[in-house]
Formats: sequence, structure tokens, C-alpha cells
Amino acid sequence: MAQLTTPDPPFNAIRYLPTNEAYDKWAKVYDSDGNFLQALDNLELKTIFPRFLASIKSPKPWRLVDLGCGTGRNTALLLGVPDSEVIALDASKGMLEVARSRLSPNPALEGVGDQPTLRLEIFDMLVTSTPPPSIKPRTVDAIISTLVVEHIPLPAFFAHVAQLLRPGGVLLLTNMHSEMGGISQAGFVDTETGEKIRPTSYAHTVEDVVLEARRNGLEVEIGEEGAGVLERAVDEDMVEKLGLRSRKWVGVTCWFGGIFRKA
Repeated sequence: MAQLTTPDPPFNAIRYLPTNEAYDKWAKVYDSDGNFLQALDNLELKTIFPRFLASIKSPKPWRLVDLGCGTGRNTALLLGVPDSEVIALDASKGMLEVARSRLSPNPALEGVGDQPTLRLEIFDMLVTSTPPPSIKPRTVDAIISTLVVEHIPLPAFFAHVAQLLRPGGVLLLTNMHSEMGGISQAGFVDTETGEKIRPTSYAHTVEDVVLEARRNGLEVEIGEEGAGVLERAVDEDMVEKLGLRSRKWVGVTCWFGGIFRKA
């Protein structure tokens, strides 16, 4: 998707909302408002997503979960995996409506041969400590969760991941880096009111993420090149791909991502 070539839009006030309410409002423009961090995430997923799939060791068919699926950006990637069941979970009804429209599974293909099946469900990690009723604990082969944990306390997030994953299952996690999170946070300008809408956010450090994952029985997977959790700063060469809004972030580490395996 082409990124906007205009700078950040002006706003007249900042309004803080509960996360699911903020994303309900953001849903209609989330994929078109020039979010450079989403563009950076897409670039990094080109290399880390294939590594994620290769790290799944359980036999097919796979049960794959997009935890905090938003508008279905990464659910679409999971639907490219043959012989799998894909479950997309999010706390925002507005985001799930966009995801459902975007993905529009063909009923004629569901359950035929090795075509993946899809379920989209409301699930709020902040209001429950148990898995969704439709998913038995420890039955998920792999989870992808990108740009989500910024909005969730780490103990709650990793407790849910640990309950969902079967032993040996894997998690692909990406997030806003704490260096960027110490300066800014997720949000958008509501063009109807002129307000900057911000959900609840936490500037989790990589070290805290790795530690909390370990407390819940997950360890970072080290790739063939010795890479564990990757960290990315924006440089001048990226600006054309990421959009003009990324220029003010040149030199700042804005993204991190890694693969974690449950013992």
C-alpha cells in the first residue's frame, strides 16, 4: 500500500480512550492514514514471517491464531498457509468488521482439500484471564501478534499466549520499540472532530518482554544467523518506502520483533 506523502495532520486536542473504543474509531482509516510503523512492520514481516512458519514443528493441520488481528493485515498472510485453521481475535468490533470485509472468505472453498478455514471472534485480553470459549487451552500451534502488546500489560499478554499454545508452539511478536514509545504512542487524528485519539499504551522494553515471556515458559528462538529479537531504527533510505511521516523518526529505534517458543 502506498504511504501518504503528507506530514502528520494537525490536531486541536488529544483525547485518551479505552483501547477497544479508540480502535473502533480508528478502524475505517487504519490502513490508509499513513501509519509508517505499520509500513515498517510489513517490511520486516517479509523476512521474519517465513522464518516463523518454518519454526512450526507440529504436524499439520495447524491451528493458527492472529492475536489482536485488527483489520486482518496478517490474518491474510495466515490464510496463505495450506491445511490450517485460522482464528483471528480482536477486542475491537470495528476492526473485526473491517477484517471480515477485507478477507471475505469464499464459502465454496471453506473445508475443501487443504484450503484454510477462518473464524473471526471478539476477544479482550484485558477483561478475561481464560482463552476464548471456542479454543481449548494448549491447542494452538502458532500465534502471530504484531503491534499489539503496546496496549496490553506484559503479564496479561504472555499469560494468554501460554494458555493458548501447545508445548513446542511458537509466537511471532512485533511491537513499537520503547525508544519510540518514550517519545510518542499509537494514535490517529479524527478528521470529524480534529482530535488526536490515543488508546492506552505501554513503552515495553525488549528486555522486559523477554523476561516476561520466560516467566511464562517461552524462550526467544535464535535464527541460523544468530539473531534473536531484532531491533530496527529508521534511516534515510527507508523514508521513501515508509512515507514522509517517518522522516522525523530517522535515527530512532522504532520497531522490534522476534519468535518465541513455548517449552
